[in-house]
Order: sequence, then structure tokens, then C-alpha cells
Amino acid sequence: MKPLDILVVFDMAAPPPDDHDYTEYFKHPDWFTESAVVETLRLNGHKVRTMGVFNCVKPLVAEIEARPPDIVFNLVELFLNKAHLDKNIPALLELLNIPYTGCGPLGMALCNNKAMTKKILSYHRIKVPEFQVFRPGRRVWLPKKLTFPMIVKPLREEASTGISQGSYVATQDQFHERIRFIHDKFRMPALAERYIEGRELYVGILGHRRLRAFPVREMVFRNVPEDQPRIATYKAKWDKAYREKWGIDSVFANDLPNGTSRKIVHVCKRAYRALNIDSYARFDCRLAPNGDLYVLEGNANPELAMADEFAEAAERGGLAYNDLLHQIIRLGLTRG
Repeated sequence: MKPLDILVVFDMAAPPPDDHDYTEYFKHPDWFTESAVVETLRLNGHKVRTMGVFNCVKPLVAEIEARPPDIVFNLVELFLNKAHLDKNIPALLELLNIPYTGCGPLGMALCNNKAMTKKILSYHRIKVPEFQVFRPGRRVWLPKKLTFPMIVKPLREEASTGISQGSYVATQDQFHERIRFIHDKFRMPALAERYIEGRELYVGILGHRRLRAFPVREMVFRNVPEDQPRIATYKAKWDKAYREKWGIDSVFANDLPNGTSRKIVHVCKRAYRALNIDSYARFDCRLAPNGDLYVLEGNANPELAMADEFAEAAERGGLAYNDLLHQIIRLGLTRG
């Protein structure tokens, strides 16, 4: 790939520095993704600029209009501290007629809304857990189609935000209490879905017209008692001490029954197209003991840190981190 002028854009929790020098930020573990992307692109000869976005898009628009890049590498996950507003960054870049990496606004919007995701996948005959949405200020009832146990979580959060052991509900009292908690804490609808006993699997997909799937990953719960739910809570994903205590680890699912891996990949590719994703994504799935596969949700523009699920799966699948980033850039440049 010839050297490009690349503007790497990411979200900030506070106003960015005036000089947009993020050297000190990139030394912190919370910035591993941004630092890895920027460093890798620079090592490959690209001219890389960086810009943090905090609650206002005017500086981003001004930068693009003053010095239009060849492409924007989009790493924005939040805007106004809301995960579901991230779709507006690619929408803005389309209005500015600037190529960008990652999923387009439609695919992101569909993945942001877990209920809409399930409705679309159900239409395409892809198994999802039975579910119901409960909106703040409206009556909460127990639908006949839902049976205990269930998982209750925020409708539009990501990265397991709002999911804890308390999300697993087995009684009506727990059910009503958790829905009230979601309404009060997150100020958004609550999604209740049937808990699927089974293995927690992750599948990375890359591409647009032709799709490439990476080896299936699995979250294992070695020290969790057999009578306790095994769910990918926020702590299970991000709290190192918690993961060590309960023996939670992310590994490659190498012991799947014959033909199961191929079946999982086929289903996830269908889900990718159904949700209008056009760059890269990760699907969270549950494999039930009887072999049924349930897609829990799709994650457009998943984490790109070197040590995270997507990049590790890509490397096992023969795509080194450097090549992965270049493939993502190529997809952005050829979009549409």
C-alpha cells in the first residue's frame, strides 16, 4: 500500500490538548488501541495525524476542511458519553465525502439497538433468544414467551456495560428489580432475554462483498461453580483481578464438535450481511448443549487492540496486525 495521509480519530472523556499531542495519553493502558493503531501505521510509512473528539464535532470538521486526509481511521466509540451516538461520526464523514474505516452508519445503528438486531436476525431465520423490551415509564409485565432464567441488560450499551451477575434473574422479584435498575441507572429501555445455557463464543468477520471469518474464540469460566451462570459481565471482560479469581479467560475454541465451527461461521456471515455491516465486526454467540447456535448480538467496529479478541483471531487466521489494519483501510477506500 502506498503511503497515505491518515487522520486517526478517537473519543475523549475530556477536552483534547490544544496541540493534539497524545504522547502521554498513549502511555496509559486505556489507550492501547489508539497507540497501537497510530504506531503501526507510522511504522509502515503513512503520515498519521491524531484528533480526539469531545462532545463537539466542529474541530473535526474544521481539520478535515483545512487538510482533507486520504482517509479517516475511525476509532470513536462514544459521543456525549453515549455509545449509540457513535454511528453519527461515519454519517458526518459521509456528508463531508471523506473515506473512513469501519462500519457505515446504518450497520452501526442496527448493531447499537440490541432489539432491532434480534428482530432482523429472526426475520432471516437466525436463532436469537426470546426477548422483550421494557421502556421507562411504562408498565412492566412478564410476557408468556419469556421463561426464567433471563438476562436483563441496557438496550443500547456496549462492551457489557450494565451487565453483572445481578443481570441474571430467576424470579419475578429479581426481574422487576433489575428492570427498574436499568431504567434508573442508564435512563434507557431494558432488554430482557432468555438465558441460554452453553458456551460463550466470539466470531470475527472482515470484508464487504467477500467475507473472511477468523477462528472462533471462547470465554471460559474455569472456577465458576456449576450451579452459577456463566455470563460475559463487565467485570468478566475488563477486571483482571476478577478474571483471575474465577478463572475467566479468552481462548480459541479448538474442541468444537465436527462441523460446528463451519456452521458457526456460516451463521455469522449471514448475520453480518443481514445487519448491513460493511467492514469488520465481531459476533457474540451462545452454543447450547444440544448444538443450537444463538446469536446474542453483533458488534460493529469491535476493539482493535493487539491483545483483544478480534486482532488475536485475525492473527491466528493468518492476518498479522499490520496487514489487518491495511485490509481495514482498503475496505474504507473502496466503500461504495
